[in-house]
Amino acid sequence: MAHEITTLEENNTWIFASLSPEKRALGYRWVYKIKYHADGSIERYKARLVALGNTQVQGEDFTEIFAPVAKMVTVRCLITVEVSRGWPLHQMDVDNAFLHGDLDDKIYIKPPPGFHPP
Repeated sequence: MAHEITTLEENNTWIFASLSPEKRALGYRWVYKIKYHADGSIERYKARLVALGNTQVQGEDFTEIFAPVAKMVTVRCLITVEVSRGWPLHQMDVDNAFLHGDLDDKIYIKPPPGFHPP
């Protein structure tokens, strides 16, 4: 969890701000996952901090929804093209990924334990 907080701070994922009276801060939750080696032994433990968006109200906390998702049939087609052309195939694990998009709405979350505002 400390590694996740440090990475979020290093990437300037958020800024510490005062909450205006007409806004409310979302809660958060830690999501834990165990990563395994191919032989089944534990490689590492991962933790992600996620905002509890299920408490948001449309029109009040957000105005539109968009969630890009790749369907498995599309992934399989791309792999088929790659194999048929003899292109190298690589797999990677992203340590910490961020959604980089333009947000028109401001999102407020309660500061998690371990967050050290400037």
